Amino acid sequence: MKGFLKKVMFLAAMSCACGAMGCSDDGSADIPEQAEPTDPVVDTGFAKGADVSWLTEMESRGVKFYDKAGNEKECMALMKELGVNAIRLRVWVDPEAGWNGKADVLAKAKRADALGMRLMIDFHYSDTWADPARQDKPKAWEGYGLEQLKQAVADHTADVLQALKGAGVDVDWVQVGNETSGGMLWETGRAYDLVFGNFVQLINSGYDAVKSVYPEAKVIIHLNNGFDLQMFTWMFNGLRDNGAKYDVIGMSLYPEADNWQTLTDQCLRNIDTLSDVYGKNVMLCEIGMPWDAPFAVEAMTKMMDGCKAAKRCLGIFYWEPECHNGWNGYTKGAFDDSGKPTAVMDTFGKR
Repeated sequence: MKGFLKKVMFLAAMSCACGAMGCSDDGSADIPEQAEPTDPVVDTGFAKGADVSWLTEMESRGVKFYDKAGNEKECMALMKELGVNAIRLRVWVDPEAGWNGKADVLAKAKRADALGMRLMIDFHYSDTWADPARQDKPKAWEGYGLEQLKQAVADHTADVLQALKGAGVDVDWVQVGNETSGGMLWETGRAYDLVFGNFVQLINSGYDAVKSVYPEAKVIIHLNNGFDLQMFTWMFNGLRDNGAKYDVIGMSLYPEADNWQTLTDQCLRNIDTLSDVYGKNVMLCEIGMPWDAPFAVEAMTKMMDGCKAAKRCLGIFYWEPECHNGWNGYTKGAFDDSGKPTAVMDTFGKR
C-alpha cells in the first residue's frame, strides 16, 4: 500500500482474469494440480518485519518516537525492542527529493544491519510509487525499448545491491517490482491476458542481477490483494507459462472493519493454496489497518499466528507502522497520535 494512495486493481488485467484461468459456476478459480516444491523451506526463522521506508524523511521533519512509558527512542531500535526482526525498504530510481533513492536506502539499511535485523529490498523501478494503479517508468528510462529497459533494470538492481554489499549489509529478500498485478514499467512491461512476455523478460533481468550480487537472496514477485485467489492464479499461471524466474510469492493485505474477518480467512487459505500449486514459499510483504480500529489487534494476531502456522510462509511485514498523526495522510500505521506504539505492535513481541 502506498500511504495516501488507495489500492486500485488493474482493471484491464482483472476483466480478463476469469477467462484466462477458467472459472467454476461460483466464480472460483480452477486451480492447477499441485506442483513439486522448487524452493524448499529454509529454517532461518520467521520474519516479523516492518517497512519503515519513510523513517529518514520523518526524522528530517522532527518526528519523534516513544516507547509506551513515554521515553524517546530511535525508531529502529524501538522496533527491535518490540519484537521486529526484519526491515523492508523501498527503492526508487531517481526520486525528486532523494528519499528512497540509493543513498537514502543505504543509510537506513546500515542502521537495520547494525541492529542485527534481516533486510528486504523492494525495487519499484520508478522515480515514485509503483502499485496496481501506476507503474511509471523512471524519467531517464522513458524512451527506452524493451532491450534497453532490461539492461536498465539489471544495472539499477545490481548498482543498489552492490552498494549494500560493499557496506557489509546482508540482504535476505529482494522484490523485483512492487505490487505488479498489471506488470511493471508500463507500457512496455504491462501484463495482459496471455501477454506476459515483456513483463517476464524484465523480471528475469532483475532476478539475474539479484543473484549476481547476493546469490542466496530470495527474489519475490509481489502482488496486492492477498485475498484474491483468481488474480494470483491468473498472474502466476502466466508467469510460469512464460518462464519467469522467482523464489517467493509476495502478498499485500489491507483489511477494513467491514471485511477483515473474510479477507484474513481468504488470505491465509491462499498462502497454503498458492504454495502447494506453485511449489513456492510465500511472504506477506505488506499488511496494515487503521491504527485506531477496534479490530486491529484481533486481525493482526490472527494473521501473525496464521502466517507462522502456515507450512510455507516465511514471514509478515507491517507497512510503515511508525507513522502517526496522519503522516502524509497515512492512517494505517501502528503508533498512536502521541508517537507511542499501539497494542498491534505487541503481536510482534508476544508471538
